[in-house]
Amino acid sequence: MRYLILLFALVFGQAAWAACDVEHEVKPGETVFSIAETYYQDQQKWSVIYYGNQGKLNGSLLQFAPGTVLNIPCLPSDDVADATPLQQVDAEMKLLTGSNYAPFTDRNWVGEGMVTELVNAALENSPYPVPYAITWDDDWSTHLFPQLDGKEFDMGFPWLRPNCEEDRANERCANFHFSEPLVELLILLFTRTDAAFDFETDGDIVGKTLCRPVGYFTHDLDRAGREWLKTGAIKLVQAESPDACFDLLMKGEVDAVTVNEFLGWTKIHDLGLKGAVEPLKRPLSIEGLHVLISKKHWRGTTHLYRFNAGLEALKKSKRYDEIVSRHLGLFWSQLD
Repeated sequence: MRYLILLFALVFGQAAWAACDVEHEVKPGETVFSIAETYYQDQQKWSVIYYGNQGKLNGSLLQFAPGTVLNIPCLPSDDVADATPLQQVDAEMKLLTGSNYAPFTDRNWVGEGMVTELVNAALENSPYPVPYAITWDDDWSTHLFPQLDGKEFDMGFPWLRPNCEEDRANERCANFHFSEPLVELLILLFTRTDAAFDFETDGDIVGKTLCRPVGYFTHDLDRAGREWLKTGAIKLVQAESPDACFDLLMKGEVDAVTVNEFLGWTKIHDLGLKGAVEPLKRPLSIEGLHVLISKKHWRGTTHLYRFNAGLEALKKSKRYDEIVSRHLGLFWSQLD
């Protein structure tokens, strides 16, 4: 699967990079962090290399085998959205999404968001592409039930997929089909820079207090072989908002905030916590964003097949990387 390429870089700061769009052969003792330091002068930009070479990892989250040839990516600065020739207001195929989820879906974002552009491109690459319409409803609580479940729309995006293999009774698993992931996000642990917190193995989390906002998923904390919540291995605080979680972190009432990388870095920026809070380098989990289709839809499996075929074709093309890197460049330039 293609993982989301999270590129920690300033769009206008490319001149500071030692080199990019070059190949690098990993030498003994080198890590993804030391390679990032070499090319970007910043170890925090390790995910540029990590996600851009995900298929070359040698059985661990962060270690490349010596001799592995890596691509050192560049970040384009073009922020012009793709054209959407198949979008029509009154099209028979109807899609549902919502705003306020930048950089993924937002009407005020270039191309109305990264995921919106990926959906557009996947549908264009699908077998026998057809026109479609996108409806924006910012009340996300009504999307699944009743709108998508009631077949008011053919497909909705973007949605996280629970661990349906372990929780088949989950209402999303029981009622909806999921596409292959459009993008996959790192879920990280954000900690205070003045606090000692190592996360090399799951055992390092035992006894810790984590904060994740109320209403957010928790399946990654209780997956098979982990079961932190079921066994009481950790304490989970579910604060009313991401801001509240970071407030508890700064007060020393929790050991870490666990959210996706985009949200975490946005809050570090918005709350003025740069230098005081940083993410740990080892991801807590990886979660995909999907297109979702009701199992009650009489053409649900057909839609799913066609969309997945278009997404697969898109991921094999340069257009996928161009869309993702363009949106990430805009995201990071706005934070800076």
